[in-house]
Formats: sequence, structure tokens, C-alpha cells
Amino acid sequence: MIQPSAAPPPFSPFFFYNATFEPQEVMRRHAATGLVPNPQRLTNFLGVLIDPRFFPSLLDNRAGEVEGVPIPANWHADIAEWGAALRAVDLAGDSFTVIELGCGWGCWLNNTGVAARRLGKRPQLIGVEGDKGHLAFARQSTAENGFGSDQVTLHHGIAAARGGVALFPRQHQAGEQWGLEAVFGASAEQRQQAAAAGSHEELPMVALRDLAAPHARIDLLHIDIQGGEATLIEEALPQLQEKVAYIVVGTHSRPIEGRIMDTLHKAGWLLEIERPAILDMHHNGQRVVVDGVQGWRNPALHQPDPRR
Repeated sequence: MIQPSAAPPPFSPFFFYNATFEPQEVMRRHAATGLVPNPQRLTNFLGVLIDPRFFPSLLDNRAGEVEGVPIPANWHADIAEWGAALRAVDLAGDSFTVIELGCGWGCWLNNTGVAARRLGKRPQLIGVEGDKGHLAFARQSTAENGFGSDQVTLHHGIAAARGGVALFPRQHQAGEQWGLEAVFGASAEQRQQAAAAGSHEELPMVALRDLAAPHARIDLLHIDIQGGEATLIEEALPQLQEKVAYIVVGTHSRPIEGRIMDTLHKAGWLLEIERPAILDMHHNGQRVVVDGVQGWRNPALHQPDPRR
């Protein structure tokens, strides 16, 4: 997720991505026409309705607006992430199954689900989220965007390669903080300390293999779990190889980007688009101010793309 910031400048860093396809063409092709403003919601270029209270500091007073195609970026994502997610929709067959790890308000469930539905594909949306308030946002948003209860499965937990117990920070008001980090595989001592302080909620670690088990194929796995991406991909690689056709991952450091590239390249995956994490070099060396993005295609589950 792009962190709160001013509008991108004319020479935006979000134009600096590497890709094997044309993500801007993909975005423009998926843009809905004839959208009608909703006075209580922000409507994006795909026709997805977003309640401004999900992001009060970013979307205040934007109800009733219809956004244009977000090139190079909007308040939430940039060309690389939009292009990668919609690329997965294009490559899917008659159905479209998406799993979003760290789903928040259901951003990529809604965006890719709406895009797939417009193409006549049958969407199935699966999300995992640690913040119960954000999970309520996801329930609300998927319903408001026309997905029935039989099309949506949401889990209150922490996505991981295997089961266990994790601790997740509590916040008083959903939407105030995004990007909270879980403590994976919490020890008994950590769990006792968190319970005494009331600072964290104890949640199950939801294994990727269990999420994928009911489905023959996952057309898109979107991963944004605040620093645990490389470990999950390394540990869940057998499940990814077998069932996941496309991965879009938010990367939270340059070392994470390198680890993912090493793991998936060695396993035969194709990196189709990437924009590295954007750094601020003026705070004790460097810090990530915007997550990176990588889009990976599993050639074992795709026929050759005739458009390439």
C-alpha cells in the first residue's frame, strides 16, 4: 500500500518500473465507462465503491467523486501494482479465484473481483486479515460491491506458511493505522506479556495450504503482510508451485525483494513487472517510504501468452 502522501509530482517515481507487458494499456482497457457518482462513496476507475471512513485522513470529503485511471498512481496503489493485479485477471479462465493475505478493507478482492466479473468470469474472493475492524470493512465493501456470501470467505487471523499462534497489535479505531506488524509463532512468554498489557490480540496463523485446499487453482495470490513476504514464499513454495498461477507481492525492503527474486527465479517463475521499494535517504541512512511491488507468473499453470 502507498503510504499517505501528496499527489505524485510530474516526474513521478511511479513511472519507473520494469515490465514484460504494457501495464498502462491493461489499466486503460479495464477502466469502466459510464460510471455514476455515489454520493456516499468514492468510486474508482473500475467502478469499485469505497467508503471514505476506511481512510479518514486520505479520503475525507471525497464521497461523490469518480476517479480517473490512476496513472501513475492514486491514494492507494501505482501503475506496477494495478497492472500486475489486472494482468492476473486477464490470464485467468472462466473463473477467477483470488486470495489476499493482509486484505485490509478488501482492496484487491474488490478491485480484481469487479474487473473479473465485468469480463464474465466467476469470482471467488478469499481474504485474511488480523485487524478485526479492517475485516469488518472488508465484509462491508465486498457486499456493497455486489459479491454474495457464497463468493466471499474472510478469515480473522494472520497469514503464514503453516499454522500456529501470532500476536497482532490492537488499535482503538479501525482505519487509523495500516501496516501493523504481527509477531509470528509467539512464545508462551510473549503471549503472557501481551495478555497482561492488553497490547496485542492472540490470533491463529492461517496456513496458505488450508486456504488453497478447496480450490483447484488460485489465479491471484496478493501478499502484503508487512515484512513476512519472503519467508512465506520460501516456506510455502510447494503449494505455490502446485496451485498459484500469479503472485503480486508488496515488498517492504530491498533485502526482501532480493530473497523473493532468488526463490522464485530458481523455481522457474517469471518476473513480469517490478518496481523496487522507494527509500528516504535522510533518516539514519535509509527507510522505506513506499513498498515495492513484484508480479510473478507461474508458467507451469499458464499456456504461453499470445500477446507476448
